[in-house]
Amino acid sequence: MANFITIFRIFLVFISAALLFRHTQNSYFLSVALIITAFALDGLDGWVARKFNESSKLGAMLDIMSDRIAENTYWVTFAVMGWISLAFPLIALTRSFVVDGIRSVAMQQGLTAFGESSMQNSRLGYLICSSRFTRILYAVAKAVAFVFLVVAKTPNLPQTLADSIFNIAYISAIIAIAFCVLRGLPVVFESGKFFKNDNEKV
Repeated sequence: MANFITIFRIFLVFISAALLFRHTQNSYFLSVALIITAFALDGLDGWVARKFNESSKLGAMLDIMSDRIAENTYWVTFAVMGWISLAFPLIALTRSFVVDGIRSVAMQQGLTAFGESSMQNSRLGYLICSSRFTRILYAVAKAVAFVFLVVAKTPNLPQTLADSIFNIAYISAIIAIAFCVLRGLPVVFESGKFFKNDNEKV
């Protein structure tokens, strides 16, 4: 059930992004509702996994995968729409490739990004990258940025109100992308241990 929720969330993300290209007030309102639902499901799948003892490495991988698809879909879509700088998706995508590449190596050694088998050894690294508090904080920052960006660009919205909402959205986007980079640093800094005994050349 938890994995189904995770995968279903991806479809909601794609639909919400596609609705933005219809350029109608109703499509934007529906997109906002789907964005909120998608982020709510991100918390629900973890709760279901813990509640019904469905936690697994596959579930952890799917959770990270859905997060990456969701955030990168929105960053790219908003850049294509001209709402944000191209720097946002470039930073997010680069961080995704680097961090998830390292995490794939860690997973081969029986470690996961989060949970009891976390790949983060240091307490600071765990706090910044893997703790539930910072994960929730990061998710909230993204949700606020994405929702407010769509609301600010909703057709027929009074310009003064739209500008005010957009300013909040852009600041939230900067905070979210800063969190994105910050939470990736411990993974990079602690990655050396995963390659110490790797003499294989590709």
